[in-house]
Amino acid sequence: MKKLWIPAALSATLFATLLLAFSLSASRAPRTQATHALPLPDQPVADDLPNARELPDPKIDYKLVFDIGKAAPKVDDVNPGLTFIARYYNTLAKYGVPADHRKFVVVFHQGGTPMVLTNDEFKKRNDGHDNPNIATIREMKKAGIDFRVCGQALIAQKIDPETVQPEIQVDLWAMTTIVNMEMRGYIHHVAN
Repeated sequence: MKKLWIPAALSATLFATLLLAFSLSASRAPRTQATHALPLPDQPVADDLPNARELPDPKIDYKLVFDIGKAAPKVDDVNPGLTFIARYYNTLAKYGVPADHRKFVVVFHQGGTPMVLTNDEFKKRNDGHDNPNIATIREMKKAGIDFRVCGQALIAQKIDPETVQPEIQVDLWAMTTIVNMEMRGYIHHVAN
């Protein structure tokens, strides 16, 4: 059997080339779930999907303005729009998107407006039922999500701004808030 002789310089060059090729192919491999603490531990997060290609990118600024214009199907349920937003927020964090790259604004209007009420006012308007959204809104606000309510909806529904939860900013009009946020680079998404 003949021995193959490769000069040392060629051997080192071949090794370096193979190492470079391997590192480049590894950098193109899909990112997998990182182990990051969830900012909303009581809320859902997207399930992992092996070999999924498009994943949250920690280098992107996620600037989103969500609008919630519908009530939950049942008075005692947390609004599914809040759950949807919380799930996305957690998913971004799970994949390493830093807090300063997760900029969310939630705008309540139309049928979604009553969820901004304090518990006492919500009970008065809903046959003694507690407002099931308060804890979720507080948790989301603490995590860095901004909340707004349409002032025109408050007027139309005869809601005193003093009965709006303190975590929620009262704006003139949902239309103005959403357009202004879009002009500032936020992407608009209907949450429910």
